[in-house]
Amino acid sequence: MREPTLLHQIEDIYYPVLAVLGSFVNSVAILILSQRKCGLSRCITHYLVAMAVADLLVIFTDVILFTVIPIHFPGTYLETTPARSILHVLLYAATDVSVWFTVSFTFDRLVVICCQKMKTKYCTERTAGVVIKTVSVLFCLKNIPWYFVYEPEYIIDNVPWGGIPSRRFYTETMWITFHSLSIMLTPFLPFILIVLLNALTVRHILMTSRIRRKLLDHSKSENHTDQEMESRRKSIILLFTISGSFILLWMTNVAFFLYGHISNTYDYTGPHDPAYITEQSGYMLQLLSTCTNTCTYVVTQTKFREQLKNAIKYPFTAIGKLLHPLK
Repeated sequence: MREPTLLHQIEDIYYPVLAVLGSFVNSVAILILSQRKCGLSRCITHYLVAMAVADLLVIFTDVILFTVIPIHFPGTYLETTPARSILHVLLYAATDVSVWFTVSFTFDRLVVICCQKMKTKYCTERTAGVVIKTVSVLFCLKNIPWYFVYEPEYIIDNVPWGGIPSRRFYTETMWITFHSLSIMLTPFLPFILIVLLNALTVRHILMTSRIRRKLLDHSKSENHTDQEMESRRKSIILLFTISGSFILLWMTNVAFFLYGHISNTYDYTGPHDPAYITEQSGYMLQLLSTCTNTCTYVVTQTKFREQLKNAIKYPFTAIGKLLHPLK
């Protein structure tokens, strides 16, 4: 039984709400974006749908199966060692894929904005499909070893329950290397890449803006508008909002991990330990990132909002049409 601390009481409410909200918003995003009526290119749409699917998988594996059910329905077979081992593989794979889809999308937008010669060849629906499939397969294969990491906490009637990392996970070179590689691939390398790619994008935008502003100043047409920069604006807003929310929501987790390794803090005195509270809070924020993309679309994309309104109105419109002949 968990000690009923304030943090645990918050988690008992937070995770079920996150499960419902995350499942709903990502399902809505997939349905709306798949119709291709949001005025976005096929390439962008491909990435956004893939990101929504990956986020939905994170909600299903990490939030619902791994967290909500064990907390609110203890003693189910999801707590047996084989089930928990499979869940670890699935949730690590889903998290990796979700994070690296964000990196892939960020790089794609960098190419669109900064590399005009490369844009026509790289920023296509076909390339997006290849990138998405490659990332998915690679990270599914990369996370298979997690199944062999965990051993039972206890055995009841020859059934292994619970899951704790085996001693060899901390002592054998192969497992230490695997763990270090996993940490580097998610979240450190994506975090660094997203920051770097956005910095390069901002630098290019500032330089281009200065040049175009000088050209416009020398233009004789007083009512001249910069159509090219205007067409990029929505793409830039979408990029910065998605990558910015990712950085903010993962920052606590990344900072705490760095602090733990620098200070050699790996154990907690209990659920009231500030280190434990910080780690769990960072984990909660990290999982919240699975719900933010749809909110981003609503805020930044006019046509997405229109499609969302139509989807909300559709049931009432359909009922009205059915009832109309009865009058």
